[in-house]
Amino acid sequence: MDNVNLAENVLINLDVESLTPEITKQEKCEFSTTRKCYSYIKKRTFAKFVAAKRVLKSPSDTSPIWHCCDKTFSDPTSIHKHVSNVHKNEIHQLTTVTQDLMPNQANGDVLGHEDSQSNDASSWIPDTSHLSEKDLVIGSGEILLYYCYCQIKDPKIICDWQNKLCSKLHLTGKVRIATEGINGTVGGTKMATSLYIKAMLTHPIFKVMQEDDFKTSEGGAECFSELKVGVYKEIVPMGVDPDVVSYRLAGTHLEPAEFHKEVQAILEDDSSKSDTILLDCRNFYESKIGQFKNCLAPNIRKFSYFPDYVDKNLDLFRNKKVLMYCTGGIRCERGSAYLRSKDVCKDVYQLKGGIHKYLEQFPEGFYRGKLFVFDERYAISFNNDIISDCRYCGAPWDQYQLCSTDFCSQLVLSCPCCRQKGLTACCSVCQAKAQMSSGHVHREECECTHSRPRIPKDASH
Repeated sequence: MDNVNLAENVLINLDVESLTPEITKQEKCEFSTTRKCYSYIKKRTFAKFVAAKRVLKSPSDTSPIWHCCDKTFSDPTSIHKHVSNVHKNEIHQLTTVTQDLMPNQANGDVLGHEDSQSNDASSWIPDTSHLSEKDLVIGSGEILLYYCYCQIKDPKIICDWQNKLCSKLHLTGKVRIATEGINGTVGGTKMATSLYIKAMLTHPIFKVMQEDDFKTSEGGAECFSELKVGVYKEIVPMGVDPDVVSYRLAGTHLEPAEFHKEVQAILEDDSSKSDTILLDCRNFYESKIGQFKNCLAPNIRKFSYFPDYVDKNLDLFRNKKVLMYCTGGIRCERGSAYLRSKDVCKDVYQLKGGIHKYLEQFPEGFYRGKLFVFDERYAISFNNDIISDCRYCGAPWDQYQLCSTDFCSQLVLSCPCCRQKGLTACCSVCQAKAQMSSGHVHREECECTHSRPRIPKDASH
């Protein structure tokens, strides 16, 4: 048996449950050669991948089964053979990426900088002694949208720093931090946001960022009800372990001008059998008020449903070139990686900087309608097109408001005329509930949510 087959046989017969998820410093020192190190990391990468596919038949039945690529495996050997044969390229890519990081990690120095970081958050707070509180609170404002995938050894330290930084600058919004990076949307005065950007760019962990990575739009602190900063497993909630499907496996990034040319080619192709799919990986209420022409927009309510959507529509993507887009680019990082992990597409590309950056260059381009945003503005406009309508009368309308009943948090498109008639709920069920409202707010899903297919089956493009 040659070395390659021997290595694959080891993986197939690997005792996944006995492998610990972390590599200790002592173990790292034992692997002095590149080949041994690669083999060691590959085993653990393989184990994590297999473990992520494991499910229980029922709470009372603890015998494991595995789901992968729309197939069910009932014994360890069969799932190991499947992963070894079908996902070997992905395992190799993840192993190589992990190995590349190991020299720095072995020295306790992720990206060569983090251990030089002080645990005192004030070390990275900008000096504002030359400014008054009014300078940070009063004046024209803006909203910042950004993300950065990078290794963060202790997210709690960064969380503490972000809380103090935003509070000092009187910024509101949402910031998600994880070991895989940071994702934020914050609003305040332009003085405050400029200081925030400077603080981010000077921090050693985020020095990979550039000023152009921060997307700006009109707004301010009033666009958010409060400041929320927290530590999470993922910086964008797809529901898949980042160690199994990493952002490092993302599709090829296309600059807005390159993406524009690709979309133009799709629109000029009159063939009904195009080998290219323009995929919107946002939620249905986002694509409803704005989207690229001739796109495929899944009817999913949460991004965490996207993996299931892909799994149930693999034939749709088979041997196709896929162009993905989302609001700012972050969902495409993980979404394209997940799609690539299925090994069915010819190529997977994504719009760098998302719709936001595209519209800055092509406000009258191929994206029509509003751009949905996750704050109290709900949408921002780059062109005058209205592609959606009032759910009650069908008149052109694209300004969302929350369902008026206390028992629901769904968004509603109800035009001023219909709202004057009291038609302010998302459905007839909520409209009836509103009349019985006790005044106590209960944020829950409406019955109409459950009537919508969780994962639609797209039969054609």
